[in-house]
Amino acid sequence: MTEAPALPPPARSDAPVGSAWHKMWLFIAILLFVQAPTSSESAAEQKKALNPETLMNVSQIVCHRGYPSEEYEVLTRDGYYIRLNRIPHGREKPNSRGAKPVVFLQHGIFGEGSHWVENLANNSLGFILADSGYDVWLGNSRGTSWSRRHQHLSADQVEFWDFSFHEMAMYDLPAAIDFVLQKTGQKQLHYVGYSQGCTIAFIAFSSMPELAQKVKMFFALAPVVTAKHARSPLMKLLSLLDKNLKMIPVRDYSIPFCPKTHWFWRRDHAQTQPLGLSDLGYVSLQTRLDVYTSHYPDSTSVKNVVHWAQVVKSGEFKAFDYGSENPAVYQQDTPPLYRVEEMPVPTAVWSGGEDWAADWRDVRLLLPRIAHLITYTHIPDWNHWDFVWGLDAPGRLYSSILRLMEGSW
Repeated sequence: MTEAPALPPPARSDAPVGSAWHKMWLFIAILLFVQAPTSSESAAEQKKALNPETLMNVSQIVCHRGYPSEEYEVLTRDGYYIRLNRIPHGREKPNSRGAKPVVFLQHGIFGEGSHWVENLANNSLGFILADSGYDVWLGNSRGTSWSRRHQHLSADQVEFWDFSFHEMAMYDLPAAIDFVLQKTGQKQLHYVGYSQGCTIAFIAFSSMPELAQKVKMFFALAPVVTAKHARSPLMKLLSLLDKNLKMIPVRDYSIPFCPKTHWFWRRDHAQTQPLGLSDLGYVSLQTRLDVYTSHYPDSTSVKNVVHWAQVVKSGEFKAFDYGSENPAVYQQDTPPLYRVEEMPVPTAVWSGGEDWAADWRDVRLLLPRIAHLITYTHIPDWNHWDFVWGLDAPGRLYSSILRLMEGSW
């Protein structure tokens, strides 16, 4: 297994939580929980009309579409068990028993593995890849509904939630990729990341050369590394949150954030506008919205959210900032910067012109830092959700991914 650099344990504090932090956390919670079902009767009416996948986990969705499904738990070097879902081949049994090229798909923040299989089979990247002859693996980051086990900790303990996207990069990805390659007998795989799934790849592949050698090509969909131009209300909220960070004891970063909420099922076309979902199209929202929102948002740690607040505020892509505790953690006063320039993996990048989270201007700033940029494609009318849920994604994105994969294998 690829060795990740050992990190000193984070500093702890027993100081009381500042009232400003409580107010900010409450404000975020209110934003997330508005427009909940108003009565049990209306909720029951909605439940009758739900798509069956709404109440399914990743494996059940895969099986529901007629595909083979496998599920594994992988132990990371720091004691977390992460869940991997596998679609070993398409709906038709493969004619050859030989090894198949491998693709690993990694979701973004507040997401989980089902993102890649939530549309119909001809519109979901996970199924399209399986039908095209690939051995498809879906990652589930620590803290999501399917990755909440630890060797020694319970998810009820604050210590369990002491992680951000840094640990996902340095521990989850090496463990997952090594397991997949060992299981499939392959030496390399293709990696497709979406949003934060790109973030952790840039960190992991630039920090661990041995791991980077195991990745044939990196497909970066709506990558977020810095967020100087992000217009997302959530990103702006994170910027405000950063003002209160010094009032938050380090230990209180280590709690869960945004558990799964099924109340989204009642949202209609007009109500989804603030989330940017309306740009997916009226038909998509009316027919699949319950599936999307029953699996999104999922959970992560407060520390992960705070880490993103630091990135948004500073405009720098760097490790978690512990303030006065940095010298004890990093042996320097400021967190180390992530060296994207040192990533040796051939990389293809896509951005959306209406993407308020991975703003195309931030993506353009990232491009010169990618040493082995293969191609860059900008889709002017796409927002952040179109990369995984857009009904036109097969023709405008997935077909390009397949062409690049077929040309490199």
